[in-house]
Amino acid sequence: MASAAKLQGIFTPNIVPLDAHGEINEHELRRYTDWLIDRGVHGLYPNGSTGEFTRFTPEERRRIIAIMADQTRGRVPILAGAAEANTRETIKACEYYHGLGVRAVAIVSPFYYKLSPQAVYAYFKEIGDNTPVDVTLYNIPMFASPIDVPTVQRLSEECPRIVAIKDSSGDIPHMMRMIAAVRPNRPDFTFLTGWDTVLVPMLIIGCDGGTNATSGVVPEITRKLFDLTQSGQLELARALQYKVLTLFDAMIGSADFPEGFRAALKLRGIDAGESRQPYSADQHLKMESISRSLACLLAEEGFADEPIGGCPVGAQRIDAEQVGRIVRGVLAELKDRGLA
Repeated sequence: MASAAKLQGIFTPNIVPLDAHGEINEHELRRYTDWLIDRGVHGLYPNGSTGEFTRFTPEERRRIIAIMADQTRGRVPILAGAAEANTRETIKACEYYHGLGVRAVAIVSPFYYKLSPQAVYAYFKEIGDNTPVDVTLYNIPMFASPIDVPTVQRLSEECPRIVAIKDSSGDIPHMMRMIAAVRPNRPDFTFLTGWDTVLVPMLIIGCDGGTNATSGVVPEITRKLFDLTQSGQLELARALQYKVLTLFDAMIGSADFPEGFRAALKLRGIDAGESRQPYSADQHLKMESISRSLACLLAEEGFADEPIGGCPVGAQRIDAEQVGRIVRGVLAELKDRGLA
């Protein structure tokens, strides 16, 4: 098996724009793909949790990857979500995405049924032995059977095609234990964090990058956070991590996931449309308030105009002056480096 470039950096799990009929908005998806690449993300991660893969049919999931692979044309690597309901269909998806030229696929641990570690191992072993494309394990224990450290270690040693893990638990000691168990025998193995609020500490303890939903809204900031940490500018990185924390908490805590991210993305000029998940009348009213709050927060960071009527002042603002200073400095440096 020929070696390929190691997965590293920020891979954006993107929202899929939908049109007025709830169908994939191909034009906007292509524009969004370019928008992300132009703003410095290292790679793209379609069909992840942020991409609401369970709300699309298998045919639609394949179409999403096909559109993005065609639009990307090799400018950045694609980590394609390939999880289906069973190993047979997942392997078929791996074969299809391999034909599109993706760098690797990400496969979530079996969901709905809570499985033992032995069953999780058997599931990924069957896929790892039969896939034509590199595989990233996807550990998201809040939604699927957890992947424990011995299972990751065993799969890394037995399956050359399993090259990475994306861990969305946010558990730093768990990540450290995985790195300690796997890296001595597989130094090429990649560790990615899917939890935005601990990106800096995860990079410091040895992660190679992240799949971070915030990068789909403010890719300039997430890329800068990665660069600052990798270059050892930890004071600046720490300050910026707190700003990412504020924005992430606002988006994930304001509505059912990932609607806060969809609302914020609209404020950045991407027409994401409305989710296929129906909303009650009360939720629609709440989203109007959420959008206004997010608009104020993004305005403080320099990414959106204040809503009509302005934003609150004083204690209700979230570190406005500090956010403004940090983000203006970040954007100035990004422009100097040709990334914004």
